[in-house]
Amino acid sequence: QAQLVESGGGLVQPGGSLRLSCAASGILFSTADMDWYRQAPGKQRELVARISSDGSINYSEFVEGRFAISRDNMTNTVYLQMNNLKPEDATVYYCHTKRFFRNYWGRGTQVTVSS
Repeated sequence: QAQLVESGGGLVQPGGSLRLSCAASGILFSTADMDWYRQAPGKQRELVARISSDGSINYSEFVEGRFAISRDNMTNTVYLQMNNLKPEDATVYYCHTKRFFRNYWGRGTQVTVSS
């Protein structure tokens, strides 16, 4: 069974940067498409970025040019480098993958953007 554990969240000033990490276990990581989602209180969870097993990448329009997703198949880790953070980026970020029609989620990591 897949387990996803996020880390790297915290408090940052507007314009600052954070790097989120998601450590995966229980799956053949190199064959997994990996996603970062975020969810603000009272809103639907939304896709932030996706990196496929073949390395192809997609970003949501609200982060393109500021965030970068990457993966390390040696350490079973997916990263989200977040630059030029804005107050509207402040929320909980979740790691996600789907294996054999089942969704797996981490518990999330909180990102706060405030001066």
